[in-house]
Amino acid sequence: MAIYKLKINGRRYEADVESDTPLLWVLRDNLGLVGTKYGCGIAQCGACTVHMNGEALRSCVLPVSAVGDASITTIEGLSANGDHPMQQAWDEVDVAQCGYCQAGQIMTAVALLNKNPNPSTAEIENTMNGNICRCGTYHRIREAVALAATKTK
Repeated sequence: MAIYKLKINGRRYEADVESDTPLLWVLRDNLGLVGTKYGCGIAQCGACTVHMNGEALRSCVLPVSAVGDASITTIEGLSANGDHPMQQAWDEVDVAQCGYCQAGQIMTAVALLNKNPNPSTAEIENTMNGNICRCGTYHRIREAVALAATKTK
């Protein structure tokens, strides 16, 4: 066990865990940040997506020892009031059905718009296809990402 000092959502946290503990479990079990979800545990579904220094990554396979001094953003840190343009677009388009995948979907979409503020439909689809939605709301996800792109210009 070791104490890891982490910067998450602009705050400092400490976690006394094994070095190979996935960041997802540190967030959920040690720090109480439960917005990031467990889906598959093998980085295939995207439910656990967070940002590390602005890059979307799958926290279920990232050992806490690999975080170092990086800045982590979870869905809780995206906005204080749920008023991030992507979250607003998600609500306007009524994307969520069961909602389980939504935090990971939103974090992936935000990272896309941070890199490419005006993505084509194909670019949205190529990026978002890496996240699984069991309810099949892909058309609404695509629509919400495109809508958020117009709000962030």
